[in-house]
Amino acid sequence: MPLYFSAAQMPMTKMAFNDAENLVSRHFRLSEGQFKKNKYDVKTLAYLDEQEIKEGAFAHLCKYSYEKPGGLGGNSEDNFDFYRVCLQDNIILDAVQRANPFIKLSPLMLYIAVHELIHVLRFNSGESDFNADSEEKEKEESIVDNLTRAALQPVKGHDLEIVLDCFSSNF
Repeated sequence: MPLYFSAAQMPMTKMAFNDAENLVSRHFRLSEGQFKKNKYDVKTLAYLDEQEIKEGAFAHLCKYSYEKPGGLGGNSEDNFDFYRVCLQDNIILDAVQRANPFIKLSPLMLYIAVHELIHVLRFNSGESDFNADSEEKEKEESIVDNLTRAALQPVKGHDLEIVLDCFSSNF
């Protein structure tokens, strides 16, 4: 039976993504308005569709395209791509349980959130191709891992350092 975030853990997830937005915006020198142009949402395992579940990863990023119903596709503002960060609660919670008491959920969630938001930013800006081949995706993971570490520097502490040492590149 899969593990799901508890009612007490859900606010921690939301807080991690709020903090991650601030850290990523600061690192890339984006205004709040600039960052908000990156359309994404976050769902936990209990709310994921079958294709959004990925074993062995903390999170899985899915890309969806929206076209205004009845539109002719001519107005690009009516059509857009958005990303869904699909949190794999069971993988995250298992990692925390296995590494107890060293790994705490809050710093791990912050790392995951920053990592995924950097992907969203890079895909939306065209710096990276969501549909790249596996070799390019490996290179992208390395780039995003380095950017994630840099973006987390302002809040780096003992608990986050342990996460960085144990779980980098586990996406």
